[in-house]
Amino acid sequence: MSLSPGHRGPSPAHKPTALDQALRAIRPAFIAVIVFSFFINLLGLNGSIYMMQVYDRVLSSRSIETLILLTLITAFLYMVWSALEALRARVLERAGFAFDAQVHVPVFDAIQRTAVRDRSSGQTQTLRDLDTVRDFFAGPALTALCDLPWMPIYAICATLLHPYYGYLALGSALLSGALAVLNNRATQASLAASTRSSITASTLATATLRNAEVLQAMGMAPELRRRWGAMREQALGWQGQAGDRSSILVALTKFNRALVQSVVLGLGAYLAIHKEISPGMIIAGSILVGRCIQPIELAVSNWKSVVNVHAAHGRIQQLLAGAPEPGRRLRLPDPRGEISVENLFVRAPGRDVPVLRNVSFRLPAGTGLGIVGPTAAGKSSLARALVGVWPAVSGCVRLDGSELGHWDEDQLGRCIGYLPQDVELFSGTIAENIARFGEANDAEVVAAARLAGVHDLIQHMPQGYNTQIGEGGVALSGGQRQRIGLARAVFGLPAFIVLDEPNSSLDPPGELALAEALRLLKAAERTVVIVTHRPAALSQCDLILAIADGAPQAFGPREDMLKRMTGGPPPTGQPGQPTGAAMGHTGPQPAPQALRPRPPLASVPLGVAPADAPPNMPPAPRPPAMEDGHAVS
Repeated sequence: MSLSPGHRGPSPAHKPTALDQALRAIRPAFIAVIVFSFFINLLGLNGSIYMMQVYDRVLSSRSIETLILLTLITAFLYMVWSALEALRARVLERAGFAFDAQVHVPVFDAIQRTAVRDRSSGQTQTLRDLDTVRDFFAGPALTALCDLPWMPIYAICATLLHPYYGYLALGSALLSGALAVLNNRATQASLAASTRSSITASTLATATLRNAEVLQAMGMAPELRRRWGAMREQALGWQGQAGDRSSILVALTKFNRALVQSVVLGLGAYLAIHKEISPGMIIAGSILVGRCIQPIELAVSNWKSVVNVHAAHGRIQQLLAGAPEPGRRLRLPDPRGEISVENLFVRAPGRDVPVLRNVSFRLPAGTGLGIVGPTAAGKSSLARALVGVWPAVSGCVRLDGSELGHWDEDQLGRCIGYLPQDVELFSGTIAENIARFGEANDAEVVAAARLAGVHDLIQHMPQGYNTQIGEGGVALSGGQRQRIGLARAVFGLPAFIVLDEPNSSLDPPGELALAEALRLLKAAERTVVIVTHRPAALSQCDLILAIADGAPQAFGPREDMLKRMTGGPPPTGQPGQPTGAAMGHTGPQPAPQALRPRPPLASVPLGVAPADAPPNMPPAPRPPAMEDGHAVS
C-alpha cells in the first residue's frame, strides 16, 4: 500500500524502499480496517431503520412492548457499532506503531548517510515527516477516507426509499466531491510552499541556536533573528493563503450539507403528502442522505492532513531512494592495518571541483604517516577519505587490500579510530563516549583512557567516568574534549587510526600525553595517520606526505622529508622536526621556498627535483620501499 495517489506498485526498475516494505507489512491491518468499515457503515443504517419502525409501527399500533424491543435491539447494535469503531481505531494505531518500528531504523541510517555528504541540519525534517505519517494512521483523516468507499451503501438505501432521495443523495455527494477536488487544487501549492519555508526556517533556527555563544558575544542575534522571522512569516503567509481558500470551500461543503438536510425533509413531506412514502421514511431519508455527505465533509475538513502526509511520504521516499542501504557485506578477517591509496580523487559535499586529486601512497601495517601542508591544502579532506566518510569520485582507499566499501560497516567501524578536527561528543557519560556508546567492560574503557593519557584528568572530574558531559560536550573545555575524543579513537586498539589536528587545543601536558599515546600505538604496531601543523606530533611518524592545493607535493621517509621541507638539516636541538613555517604556519618568518606549490607528483618524474626547486633541495624521493614494516630510502 502506498500513500501516493495513483500508485500502481513498483516498476521492474524500481527497488522497493524500506518505506514501501513497511507499508506492505501493515497491509493486513488495512484489510481488517476495510472489513470493519463495511460493518460500521452497515450498522450506520441502524438509526434510520429504528426511526422508520417507530413512526410506522409503534405510533400506529401504540405498542409499548414493540417500542421497548426495538429500542433494546437498536441499543445493542449501537454497542456493536461503537465496539467496531474502537477496534478500528486501535488497529490503525497499532498499525502506526508497527510501521514506525519497521521503518525508523532505515530512515535514521539514511539520514546519517545523507548527513555525511550534506552537513546541513535539514535532514532532521525527515524524522518529523516520519512522525507525520505514523500519526496519520490514528487520525480522523484516514478514518474519513476509509468511510468514503461505503457511501454508495447509503445512496442505494436512500434510493430504495424513493428514487428522489437517491437523486438528491447523488447530487449532493457529487457537489461535495467537486468541492473537495477544488479544495485540493486551491491549497496544494500554497501548503507545499508553506512546508518548504517552514523547513527552511526551522533549519536556520537550529543552526543559529547551536552557536548561541557567538550570537551573544558578537551581537549577531538580532540580524539572524530577523532572517528567521522573515522565513517564518513567509511560511505563515503561505499557510494563511491556503487556510483562506480552504475555509471558503469547507464553508461551502457545510452549507451544502445543511441545505440538503433541510431539503430532504421538505422533499419527504412532499412525498408523504402525495402518499408516496410513509411518515417514518421522512426521518430515515434525512439520516441516509446526511450519511452520504458526512464522509466527504470530514475528508474536506481534514484535507490539510492528507496533503501533509502525502508530502511527508514523498520526502521520506526521496531520502531513502537517494541514500539506499549498502546491503549486507561479507565479514572479512579483521584487518592488520595495511593502507593503500590509489589515484584518489575526492569531492567535498556540494562542490563540483575535486578537493583531492591523484593521491597515491601505501602504508604497511604499523606505519606512522604525518600529513602536512598549508591551510586549505586538503589535509582534513584526505583524513575523511581515509576513514570512508567522504567517498572517492575515482580511485580508492584499500584496507588490507579491500576497498573500504567492501567492508561490513559495523566491522569497519570497530577497526578504525578517528579523531576529527572538530571533536563532537554526545550527551551521556564520559565512559559511554569513550566506549562509542557500545557494550564494553570497564577495563576496556579505562585502558583506552590510559592509552590516551586522560585517565588522571577524568578522575579529577566530579563523578569520574560517570560525569555527564552534556549535549556536544558542553561541560568540557576544548582540550578536554580533544583528549577524550582521542581516547574514543583508540578504544579497542583499532588497526587503523586517523588523527586530524589532535593537538590543536592541547596544553603542554596534553601534548606530552599525545606523544606518549603515539609511542604506545607505534609499539602496538597500529597504523596511525596524523594531520598536523605542529612539529612535535611528527616524532613518531615513519613517513611524511606533503600536500598543497589538493595534490601531493612530496612523500617519503621522515628524515628526508624534513630536510626537504626546511631546505637543509633539521634545526639544532630538535632533530627530525620541521620549523613552524614548514608546517604551513604564517608567522613573521617567510615560508621556505621548498613549500611553494609544486606540480602533483604524477607530473614530476620520480627522483628528479622540480624546475623551481632551490639549489640546496634534494630530488623528490620515490615512494619508499618497505622492509619489515619500515620505510627505507
